Amino acid sequence: MTILVDPPRWPAHGRLWSHLVSDTSLHELRVFARAHDIRDRAFDHDHYDVPDARYDDLVAAGAVPVDGGELARRLGGSVLRVPGWERRRASQAALHQRWASLWRPATATRGALDAAGQDLVDRWREPHRTYHSRLHLAHALDALDDLTGSGAPGSPWHAAVALWFHDAVHDGEAGRDEERSAALVDDLLGPLAGRARTAGGGPLADGDVAEVARLVRLTAGHDPAPHDATGALVSDADLAVLGAGPRTYARYVAQVRAEYGHVPDPDFRAGRAAVLTGLLDAPALFRTAPGRDRWADAAAHNLRAELAGLAATD
Repeated sequence: MTILVDPPRWPAHGRLWSHLVSDTSLHELRVFARAHDIRDRAFDHDHYDVPDARYDDLVAAGAVPVDGGELARRLGGSVLRVPGWERRRASQAALHQRWASLWRPATATRGALDAAGQDLVDRWREPHRTYHSRLHLAHALDALDDLTGSGAPGSPWHAAVALWFHDAVHDGEAGRDEERSAALVDDLLGPLAGRARTAGGGPLADGDVAEVARLVRLTAGHDPAPHDATGALVSDADLAVLGAGPRTYARYVAQVRAEYGHVPDPDFRAGRAAVLTGLLDAPALFRTAPGRDRWADAAAHNLRAELAGLAATD
């Protein structure tokens, strides 16, 4: 394990800050940080921001001191780096704008819609998340745009709102997380039915709220019915990362391991292998034609390679 730290030269909030990184493992980075009382909220996608007062302690604990240029080079050369354009797409401001674009401005409900959007963004920013974070939300929304722009049928509006809610509750409990996220749809949007208006100009109906909740529950198994076009959009957009390029997929794998850092390695490998096997055994991983064309082959390669890597470490 190599943990790197640069000198505290970055001013913010009236003090100087260092960056704590690993160029090989987000899991090891998180374990090191937690062992030395660095809170999860200090994590910023691919590094921790640590105050100047902690620099000497961290070096004494085993972090390797390097200058800022070396740290940037080491992180930049790894698969763990999150580039600036991804950070911008997943920023709070960008996400608030995307949420607002789903709704028609209306004085009567603007405040309530803004509050709902803030609640959701805050949930996606929870410090225990490393994969199911704002980056995943932005990536899923981008994937949805790719699918609908390529002619995939279904309701883009219902699919987009469902993606906003689909991991809004994420405690690492499969099934229960999706059910609680679906309940959140009722909590936040239910009171606005008949009052808010969608971006298309129509009123938000009880049926819309129920449809979004249904789509959120569907992400527990990613198995939409054959004629469920909107369910196929949501499922494919959520799983699009599986068909990403090698570096992005490797980062995804590292993020997932870090997010489940409390799980011992043998248990994690067994559980992850079961997930990968289930995905590979699915009759069809992607349910839209554009999704299959874009991601199916790469996803099969990525999943098999990861599964082989897990087997090699047993």
